[in-house]
Amino acid sequence: MNLADFLATTFLFRNLSREMVKELDRIAVEKKYGKGQIIFSQGEEGRGFFVVVEGRVKVFKLSFQGKSQILNIVGPGEPVGEVAVFEGSFFPAYAQAMEDSRLLYFPRDAFVALIRNNPSMALGMLAVMAKRLRRLTGLVEEISLKEVPGRLAAYLLRLADEQGGGEVLLRVTKGQLAEMLGTTPETLSRVLARMSAQGLLEVRGSLVRILDRQTVKDLAQRGRLAEKDGEGEF
Repeated sequence: MNLADFLATTFLFRNLSREMVKELDRIAVEKKYGKGQIIFSQGEEGRGFFVVVEGRVKVFKLSFQGKSQILNIVGPGEPVGEVAVFEGSFFPAYAQAMEDSRLLYFPRDAFVALIRNNPSMALGMLAVMAKRLRRLTGLVEEISLKEVPGRLAAYLLRLADEQGGGEVLLRVTKGQLAEMLGTTPETLSRVLARMSAQGLLEVRGSLVRILDRQTVKDLAQRGRLAEKDGEGEF
């Protein structure tokens, strides 16, 4: 598949005419990043945005104490740094290649010129930004109001809905998952073990099967594991 055909399959651009996709292909710059390489940094001037062609990109913020919080993990066909197109200011977070990755870079000035002639391109990007805003709002709520079991339950249910089944494939390491949930790998392991012992989950490597969806759903809403067999709440 050539890059123009690839762009035509992405959520942002799939409703555009073939001529517009060719215009996008014309201004796109292909970039490659090795595993662990920083694509852009928080506070860096945002002169354009990216679309992932191959690989995965981690979007994260760092606290003043150096603690990392993953905001999103972006895969093929998804944009990264699109806020820069509308704000014309600075990137609000870091982006880092989680594996060897290939991206398309769209310079802001050239892209804005295309938008002026085709506002539907902006509508597609606004839809993506709205979806991510809802996800980020949910993440803030979960980290602020729920304990780790509730955060994990909500995350697993969201993945199950996205993947269309009761068995969830974790595409991140447990360390990265802990970072996404605002906890430590040790605490995450204990929570997974306890949820498994209570018959809520079955964990086999990177596969997690939800055995009791209703109780997991209740946990996601309640935020805490109920006491069982004399154990205190987590």
